[in-house]
Amino acid sequence: MSENYVLQLQHIRKEYPGVVALKDVTLELKAGEILALIGENGAGKSTLIKCCSGAVIPTSGKIIVNGKEFSSMTPQLASENGIAIIYQEFNNVKELSAAENLFLGHPIRKGIIVDKKAMEAEAARAFEQLHIRINPKALMKDLTVGYQQMVEIAKAIQQNARILIMDEPSAPLTSAEVESMFEVVELLRSQGVSIIYISHRLEEIYRLSDRIVVIRDGEYVKTLITKDSQVEELIQLMVGRELTETYPPRGNCIDENEVILELKNLTGNGDKNISLKLHKGEILGLGGLVGAGRTELVEMIFGAVPKKSGQMVYKGRDIEPKSPREAIDLGIALVPEDRKRHGAMLGISIKNNINMPIYERDSHLSVVDEKLEMSTAEKYRDSMAIKTPNLHQLIKNLSGGNQQKVILGRWMAAKSELIIFDEPTRGIDVGAKYEIYKLMNDLVEKEGKSIIMISSEMEELMGMSDRIIVLAEGEVTGELSKEEFTQESIMTYASAAAKEEEIQ
Repeated sequence: MSENYVLQLQHIRKEYPGVVALKDVTLELKAGEILALIGENGAGKSTLIKCCSGAVIPTSGKIIVNGKEFSSMTPQLASENGIAIIYQEFNNVKELSAAENLFLGHPIRKGIIVDKKAMEAEAARAFEQLHIRINPKALMKDLTVGYQQMVEIAKAIQQNARILIMDEPSAPLTSAEVESMFEVVELLRSQGVSIIYISHRLEEIYRLSDRIVVIRDGEYVKTLITKDSQVEELIQLMVGRELTETYPPRGNCIDENEVILELKNLTGNGDKNISLKLHKGEILGLGGLVGAGRTELVEMIFGAVPKKSGQMVYKGRDIEPKSPREAIDLGIALVPEDRKRHGAMLGISIKNNINMPIYERDSHLSVVDEKLEMSTAEKYRDSMAIKTPNLHQLIKNLSGGNQQKVILGRWMAAKSELIIFDEPTRGIDVGAKYEIYKLMNDLVEKEGKSIIMISSEMEELMGMSDRIIVLAEGEVTGELSKEEFTQESIMTYASAAAKEEEIQ
């Protein structure tokens, strides 16, 4: 073994009943480097890193840490050998303080009494070492997601982790929080910590990593030196095919004479005086910074939150949905930003998820027509190209992209005419993004649907929208036609600078 490698995974294989999750994956991490691990959803990244933490026991293969060889890890062995993982979903206790979370499971004691002051002093030192300002006494529930993540990183370092694995660390963060996280990651590298960094955002991979390991369908594909690689090459290695365009082409299918939805001075849920029109066959983008009021607006349209004043006109008549059920019955659907919490019902099958909004319609005297239920699920599995061994598979076992397709299949089964996408590709890899974009295009072009799309990814917003309405602080600050799309103009409206200039 080369002395440069602090971690080696050699020919790792993991089999589950009927499924081979990892076939033959080899990965080598050098001392003090950031190694990016990339691949489509379902490629096996999560299974691989769980082999490092002891959460998953490989069927075969070797794990070598600083020259010591293991056939498998346990959580205790991983910790003793300096391995820590920062998962997307944090392992903290919201009701405890930042300091208490830092020492969760191994508190500092004075005799048999937990020494809170000593823990707070140690936590303050740990935060200072990472150049982050967190009050050790602050409760986790009162910290932003970004600061909660910093506590997780500080916890790992405080426990002497020298190999840090970060799984989609930027996914829940705002732009400012991402920048802070980058600074901490680069600081850790300068202190000799070795990092495996998993992300779907290729711009982050290029900014942070030294080398890139690509895996596909549970198999090792290639290792590249980041500075010598090209984005197009990475995408092709990840998806096993060439994506000729980031955003699939779409013909002009907008009917300017048919307004599906019109909002007139809509106020409520933190928004005020929102007026806009959505035409049949149009993808209308909603732009703005985090907290601009975009999600709050679509919650009112979907009946999740009542409006205070103003009008909603849907297909020519006034509506005021009192609940999501009423909105669904009208033909309005919402694919939410957090599909795990608010979209997919993770503990039930694909078949049940797809049929959920139409059970009442398709049952007789409360008895479900099982043949119809199965044929509906099969129809949308096929049309959405959902990758699954069978329709009885629990949706929680699917990749992010396939979960999104199941939710979309549900709304297609409900015959929704207006579909709202809130961050449609968050946490989804490049190949699956392309498939979601193609499905969105088909919805407006072939099915005659209309779409409202919220996106914080500027390229996605411009690449998929026919028009963009920009919000800032709960108000519409600008509207742009496709010919007017530029990042500068969207950001000007998003920061409300244009509005301030008008006032002056």
